[in-house]
Amino acid sequence: MASRGGNDSEETGFRTTKIPDRIYTAELYRLQGELGKLQTWIKDTGARVVVVFEGRDAAGKGGTIKRITEYLSPRVARIAALPAPTEREQTQWYFQRYIEHLPAAGEMVLFDRSWYNRAGVEKVMGFCTPEQYQLFMRQCPIFEQMLVDDGIHLRKYWFSVSDDVQLARFRKRLHDPLRQWKLSPIDLESITRWEDFSRAKDEMMVHTDTPVAPWHHVASDSKKQARLNMIHHLLSSIPYDESPAPTPKVKLPERLPSTGYQRPPMAVSKYVPDWASTLVEDPARE
Repeated sequence: MASRGGNDSEETGFRTTKIPDRIYTAELYRLQGELGKLQTWIKDTGARVVVVFEGRDAAGKGGTIKRITEYLSPRVARIAALPAPTEREQTQWYFQRYIEHLPAAGEMVLFDRSWYNRAGVEKVMGFCTPEQYQLFMRQCPIFEQMLVDDGIHLRKYWFSVSDDVQLARFRKRLHDPLRQWKLSPIDLESITRWEDFSRAKDEMMVHTDTPVAPWHHVASDSKKQARLNMIHHLLSSIPYDESPAPTPKVKLPERLPSTGYQRPPMAVSKYVPDWASTLVEDPARE
């Protein structure tokens, strides 16, 4: 399938590179170690970090978020993936339901899609009125200016994927029972409305790519390349190495002598059946 005009990844000028598994695994592990240092800095300094993930469906946002949070504490790094607004929420100020998910001191929130739904899906699919859309475009830069002025570290990432790669990923989801839940009616609409979403993205960038809260584009035809690039950029953009409180060294205490405790017989407890052993003992699995 030939890519159409307006291909997101071609616009970036990035060369898609096949990252060997050995290099990818080693570098991802190193970056995840740095994310642990970032977490310590956030806790020690009371910093507040907001990371916005936007982009095409199947562009790799969710996989990148998983790699970021894999070894972090959910009490420090939270994921906000909001469902469709309720009837009550539809009557609120548009940004209101997102505000309650913003971080307190010592927290980082990763928005798996965000208030930018209004500039993309809602505009293209007709889920908002033209007046609501125009109001969002006027208010969004002001809203983000307020977040930054209040001391929040705001980072915005747009994941770009070419139409042929997106379609290939959709096809994989279609035949993968573990990923079929990721295919929604909106995802399918994005195939037939590629250029509509492209125009909406371009207009959104014109209004919301500001010096205070700029957009950072992530070429994501290669998921491994996208994950490494995005995490590296996030780490390089926050001064987490300035944490005043070094991580204390942990030392395991000595086990105290027994005081005569006797464990109850195993027969009095209900144990989960040992299904795992049957996999090894089954000749058909040899």
